[in-house]
Amino acid sequence: MTDEGGRTGAVMAAIRRKLAARILAPGEKLPSIRRFAATMQVSPSTVVEAYDRLAAEGLIHARPGSGFFVSGVVSPLAPAEAETRRDRAIDPLWVSRQSLDAGPETLKPGCGWLPPGWMPDAAIRRAVRGLARSGDGILTDYGATRGAPGLRRLLVRRLAAEGIEASADQVLLTASGTQGVDLIARFLLRPGDTVLVDDPCYFNFQALLRAHGVRIVGIPYTPTGPDLARFAAALAEHRPRLYVTNSALHNPTGATLSSQAAHRILTLAAAHDLAIIEDDIFADLEPDPSARLAALDGLNRVIRIGSFSKTLSASIRCGFIVARPDWIEALVDLQVATSFGGPSPIAAELIAATLTDGSYRKHLEAVRRRLSRARRETAARLGALGITPWIMPRGGFTLWCRLPDGCDAAMVARAGLRENLVLAPGNVFSVSQSAADFMRFNVAQMVDPRVYEALGRALDGAEPEVGIPFASAS
Repeated sequence: MTDEGGRTGAVMAAIRRKLAARILAPGEKLPSIRRFAATMQVSPSTVVEAYDRLAAEGLIHARPGSGFFVSGVVSPLAPAEAETRRDRAIDPLWVSRQSLDAGPETLKPGCGWLPPGWMPDAAIRRAVRGLARSGDGILTDYGATRGAPGLRRLLVRRLAAEGIEASADQVLLTASGTQGVDLIARFLLRPGDTVLVDDPCYFNFQALLRAHGVRIVGIPYTPTGPDLARFAAALAEHRPRLYVTNSALHNPTGATLSSQAAHRILTLAAAHDLAIIEDDIFADLEPDPSARLAALDGLNRVIRIGSFSKTLSASIRCGFIVARPDWIEALVDLQVATSFGGPSPIAAELIAATLTDGSYRKHLEAVRRRLSRARRETAARLGALGITPWIMPRGGFTLWCRLPDGCDAAMVARAGLRENLVLAPGNVFSVSQSAADFMRFNVAQMVDPRVYEALGRALDGAEPEVGIPFASAS
């Protein structure tokens, strides 16, 4: 041992070994600090530090005047990380769990975020340094019920540039974009209600809505928006309460809603008293603005959702809801009831500082250029494997692709895991389970040539595994 931290770790490891071997049983007293320091040949302060850390982990606890004792529950030595079950059915949560739990060695063309090297880390580091010099309240207090005022005012100015007029009181900051959808579902829906989604759509929309016990109806999606005839028919037949969609850069298809489709959707929504969630999380990746339901509707029945995880940081979680004032008031109460206040002031301040950093605009321009190049290169390399894009998107990082004839995307995804490759098979996005031969690719995660080598092997090795279900998203 050459440093105090290493000595402390050695003491902790020795205690853990005794706990795992049951040499020290629950309720038993640990050796005194001085005696154990002599045994380990370290200073008493090192043992104090080790005991305090083990107590913080809940493995031991202190009794004033009596010493340290083993807690009632003993953890085994160096527990292995619980690996995400790879034999589970491929459902709308499958890709999320595989992507989020993957190790650094795993290739992730199926995930839904940019690689770390594409993010504005220098601006984030400047914001972190600035935050360290801020008042104590930001570092210690709960967040205000609507979230940090400075970030809300900044969002109002950004919304105005899109033609959306809103006051700061119409902006509610949330812990994430997903939490925003969850709050709205709690507010608008009851178990048994019907919700329309695009088919295909972002798979977590399905997972979250199912958690609320609602009925989900999928509307086939086209290169210009939902199939309007099917949309109108679903409104008449199912009387849905809510429609959840992306406008600018649709996930997973990359399509852009046309102005004509947007106007027709809003006309039908007004006639059938339909509320709409417009998730615009990819807005900053769009090369130039397209039609927005929230702008055309004036925030009457459309609720705008957004976050910063795709262009700034997925680690600094903060989202937002923009809606009419009476709905925001109800959503504020729900957020207090479920989270006791708005999102972390630390996250909000970091995001505000990064967004107002002079380099952020240039960062976005550089990301859009890189994505444009990556889309072209990825499409060409996928084409060599017989994989063809459904459309070439105007922006963003998703390519919705058809696999070669006879390929089942779920089987390819399972074969990909054996190659340390996380893929996104089509039926996790499809309510109707009609996308078995499709797959979503993240072009920003495909600059490594190893992706194509592993994907080629997965295509060749995609054989069903006996007894394992492949798709159960219905």
